[in-house]
Amino acid sequence: MLARSLRIAALLNIASAIFWFAFFWARHPCAAVIGSLAALAFFAPLLGILFVAVFSANRSDPAPPAQVAQSIRAWLTEVISVARVFFWRQAFFSTQMPDSADVKVASSGLPGVVFIHGFICNRGVWSDWLAQMARQRRAYVAVNLEPVLGSIDAYVAVIERAVNVVAAASGQPPILICHSMGGLAARAWLRAKPQNSQRVRHIITIGTPHHGTWLGKFAVSKNGRQMRIGSQWLKQLQQDEVPDAAKLFTCFYSNCDEIVFPASTAMLAGADNRLIAGVPHLALAFHPDVMNASLALF
Repeated sequence: MLARSLRIAALLNIASAIFWFAFFWARHPCAAVIGSLAALAFFAPLLGILFVAVFSANRSDPAPPAQVAQSIRAWLTEVISVARVFFWRQAFFSTQMPDSADVKVASSGLPGVVFIHGFICNRGVWSDWLAQMARQRRAYVAVNLEPVLGSIDAYVAVIERAVNVVAAASGQPPILICHSMGGLAARAWLRAKPQNSQRVRHIITIGTPHHGTWLGKFAVSKNGRQMRIGSQWLKQLQQDEVPDAAKLFTCFYSNCDEIVFPASTAMLAGADNRLIAGVPHLALAFHPDVMNASLALF
């Protein structure tokens, strides 16, 4: 459902750019080029506003603040990442690499992986990771979290099925790799049953709003409201978690994350918290430093 909506949006976006270019090229070539590029990157100004907000909010945050040059580079990086991920990978190629966990791969000797995406995304965000998993002959499942705008608690059953499939295929507890809201979904799954902490090898979160995000105050969806700083859902989640649950986690966060900020909201007390400086939210999901450091853990 989400992939179809993104395909429609991408095609309309491309059509508007082509129309602008064709209409103005003969009369004003510069206007044709600028206008078509603006149509393709219509979201760039909004991202720019978000990075200004991040720069301001992180001035008083315990995490090291970003420099102006870092913020500008992060904005440009994210413009490209949004176009590539939302209007290409997730729209047209979300099923290009099917889950491998339906085949016995225990002979590889490596633990399997469950990939859990974030808010208004699908499994297409993990394309780089899935290619790496295939090369290493790991069992993996990349879930689609639905309903897209529902409660985070509704995703527990999706994760439960994926964990069972990967564990059966690899013969050992899997690693959970989660981007953004996906990390909260993993924590919701973890608290669903006390024994779940024994059923996973490790949990890696990438830009997850463990303590909510400033942007949550503008959310209207149920899962968006749950990600508000200080929300009752987040408070209850923390209260319900088993002691020392954070020791299962490695949390990657950035001082240029324009979705989850202030930066320290992506940290979890007692976890292995790792700063990846100067990298924006979406690009953080498949940044080489994050991927290499994660793979080194298992």
